[in-house]
This record gives sequence, structure tokens and C-alpha cells, in this order.
Amino acid sequence: MEPLEKITNFISKHHVLSLATYGEDGVSVCSVFYAYEEQTQQFVFASDTKTTHIQHILKNPQVGANILLETAEVGKIEGLQIKGKCKKLQESSLKKLYFKTFPYALALAPTLWCLDVEYFKLTDNRLGFGKKLIWP
Repeated sequence: MEPLEKITNFISKHHVLSLATYGEDGVSVCSVFYAYEEQTQQFVFASDTKTTHIQHILKNPQVGANILLETAEVGKIEGLQIKGKCKKLQESSLKKLYFKTFPYALALAPTLWCLDVEYFKLTDNRLGFGKKLIWP
């Protein structure tokens, strides 16, 4: 199995990522529900424009993120580090993907955002202690 295929498989087993942004007032980290488009390596999430992390993104779109499997068993540790750029979502196909994944969100009429992935690093101790898969 190729690294991107393993990474996509890991992403498909989860639905929340931690998003880290940086602005004049320092670092902000939040958790967001996501839908993932594997063909384009894009995450879609909802967030209000008034939040600190979105205010940061509007000035500095470069972000870091992670998804993890929470476990105390060292041999089962899995976690994905992500680097990319965020922007307000425009693509209608990605909007459909988000609302298909989270249909109840449609009633809230949220502002949707897109994280375009530039880098993945998956740590998977099930493949050997500290084993890393990197894309690209």
C-alpha cells in the first residue's frame, strides 16, 4: 500500500482535526469536524469568520493540523501531521461533500473553509516503533 493510500485510510477513520494558526496575537489551536476529498487532498470544515483562527487565516493562510488516534498503548500510536493553506471555500462539489458528511450542519448555514494539503506525515507504530510515512 502506497503512503498516500495509508494516509487516506487513516483520515477516513476519523472526523475531527486540530487546526493551528498564527497571527499577531500568537498561536491559536481549535478542533473542527472535517470532510475530506481524497482526489485533491483537501479538508473542508465549518467555522465562523469571527473566530481567532479564521481571523489568523484571513491574514496568514499557512496552517498546521493533526489528527490522532488517542491511545495509551505505545504500539498502537497513530497520528497525522498536516501542513497546508486555508481559504474560504468556493467549490460547490466540496460544499456538497461537507453537507453529505454532516447533513445537520445545513440548517446552520455555516461558513465553509478549505485546507489545501501541502504535506502529510503519518506516524504509525503498528508498522514499527516510530515508523513515518511522508507525502509528497
